Amino acid sequence: MTLAKRERAALVETFRAAGPDAPTLCEGWTTKDLAAHLVLRERRLDATPGIAFPPLSGYTAKVQDRIAASTPWPELIDKIAGGPPIYSPFILLDPLVNVAEMFIHHEDVRRAQPGWEPRQLDSAMVAALLRPLPMLSKVALSKVPVRLVLRTADGRTLAESGKGPEVVLTGAPEELLLYAFGRDEIRVEFTGDEAAVAQAKTAKRGI
Repeated sequence: MTLAKRERAALVETFRAAGPDAPTLCEGWTTKDLAAHLVLRERRLDATPGIAFPPLSGYTAKVQDRIAASTPWPELIDKIAGGPPIYSPFILLDPLVNVAEMFIHHEDVRRAQPGWEPRQLDSAMVAALLRPLPMLSKVALSKVPVRLVLRTADGRTLAESGKGPEVVLTGAPEELLLYAFGRDEIRVEFTGDEAAVAQAKTAKRGI
């Protein structure tokens, strides 16, 4: 089983345990909304571009709402569990692009619940989440108005971006990835000028 399939299975298990009405870290979305997003992403290619392209986001939102409203919860989860359909480009790209996607959205469900704790990930998963971080961070952090240095606790610099006063974020690779994608329920240490740190915490992030 690939890492992407393994994380998909873990997300599906968490979805089933949480039910359709649980909160998530995606603002305004319940678990059913998030599940509809994942189904749309892999099965409605006409609406997928609006996920990342704002001019088309209105159509994407309408399709997602229809999927959430018209599809029973067990069917939504079964579709996610089944993976991309044969006609989806994600069936080939799944091992490359869905490790981070499934991990981030799994944590969107987990970390919206009280008392969450980070999972202990194995080295293969950490390496897979780390691999795209240097490239993705340049886009995901482009609107942060300070110079960011993403660093592990053992002193490895994983990514750098931006200009201005420097803020160093120290944490596990998976926590830094979640930061880059706009999540605030994370375990990282911010070091730098107080005003710059405040900007780093509140600036828009993600793709």
